[in-house]
Amino acid sequence: MKRNKKKIIRAVTVSQSLGFAREVMIKMRKMGYDMVAVTSPGPELDKLREKDGFHCVEVPMERHISIVNDMKSLIKMIGVFIKEKPQMVHSMTPKAGMICMVAAWLTRVPVRIHTFTGLVWPTATGLKRRILMMTDWLTCACATHVIPEGQGVLNDLKNGGITKKPMRVLGFGNVMGVDMKVFSPTRFVSTKDPAIFTFVFVGRIVGDKGINELVEAFVRLHAKYNNTKLVLVGNYEHELDPLNDVTRQHIDTMEAIEACGPKYGDELLQKYVDADCFVMPSYREGFPNTVLEAGAMGLPSIVTDINGSREIIVNEKNGLIVPSKNVDALYDAMERMLCDKDAREGMKRNARQMIASRFERGFVQKCQIEFYEELGIRS
Repeated sequence: MKRNKKKIIRAVTVSQSLGFAREVMIKMRKMGYDMVAVTSPGPELDKLREKDGFHCVEVPMERHISIVNDMKSLIKMIGVFIKEKPQMVHSMTPKAGMICMVAAWLTRVPVRIHTFTGLVWPTATGLKRRILMMTDWLTCACATHVIPEGQGVLNDLKNGGITKKPMRVLGFGNVMGVDMKVFSPTRFVSTKDPAIFTFVFVGRIVGDKGINELVEAFVRLHAKYNNTKLVLVGNYEHELDPLNDVTRQHIDTMEAIEACGPKYGDELLQKYVDADCFVMPSYREGFPNTVLEAGAMGLPSIVTDINGSREIIVNEKNGLIVPSKNVDALYDAMERMLCDKDAREGMKRNARQMIASRFERGFVQKCQIEFYEELGIRS
C-alpha cells in the first residue's frame, strides 16, 4: 500500500473535542502537511470543513460502552484508513483512542499515536474499572507511541500496568496551551461589586467535578461571611452524573449562588475577571484547561491534589492544593483566600506569569510539531 508520507489523521470521539487540535492543524497545513480530521458528526466538524477547508471524515462514535455500535465504528474506521492511506494516526479521547489504534494497527498505519488527556479507571471500582483498564491496555498495545498529557497520567499508566512502552510528556504537559493574548485581564473591565468576594467554577456541574463538596463548603462559608458569592459556569448532566438533592436545592434557592450556564469567548473571560478566586475541586482530571485559563486571567486557584491540577498549581505560589472529596479542607482554603489578603495577592501576582512560562499556546504547539518531526513525519 503506497502511503502519503505527509498525511496525518487527527481523531477525537466527538466533534466538540476538535478544539484541542484545530489550531495546530491549521499551522501544520501551512507547513505543508496533509491534515485530515476524523470524528463523530457535529457542528464543530462542519466548521472545520466549511470554514477552515479541511478534509473531514465522519465516523459516529459513542462515549459510553456499546459493543454493537463500537464494532460498527471500528469497521467504518478501518475503511477510512484503507482509503486515506495516512502515514500517521493521532487520536485523543478514550473511545476514539481504542477504535483508531485498533483500526490503525489492523491496517498497518506506520505511526500510531494516542494522547491520554485523562484516565477514568483510577476512580472507578469493580467491573467498570476492569473494563476501562482493559480498553486503555488495548489502546496502548496497538499504538506505536503513547503521550500522557501530564506526569500524573504517565505515573498512573505505568503503575497501573497499562503499558510498559516508553512514554513521554511533551513540554510541561497539556495538549492545547493558552493563548495569552486572548486570555488577558487587561482586555476587560471588572463589573463586580468590590465588596463581594466571588469564587468561580468553570466546567461541567456534576458530582465528579466536586460540586457537591464545593456547594457544601460555600454554604458554610457564606453563613459566616455574607459578603461572598459562588458562580458556577457550565452545564448540568442530570442523567450521566447528577448532583445530590441537597446541592441542587442550595443552588436553586440561594441568592449567593449563581448558576449561569455555559459561557464562551469573551463572556467566559468576563466571568474570570469578575471573580477573586477560581475553584476546581474535581475528583480526577487529565490536565484541566480551566485552571490554565483562570491563571492566565490572573486568578489564584484552589484545586484538589489530583493529576494535572497539581502540575499547574504550586501550593502557596499561585494557589492552594487540598485533598479531593474533603469539604473541611476546601472550606479552610476558601476561608483563607477570603481572609488572608497578603497571601492571596501574592498568589495573584504569580498566577499569570506561571502559566505564560510553561503553557503558552505557541510553545505547546511547537513541542507537538517537533515530536512529529522526530518520528520522521516531515512536510
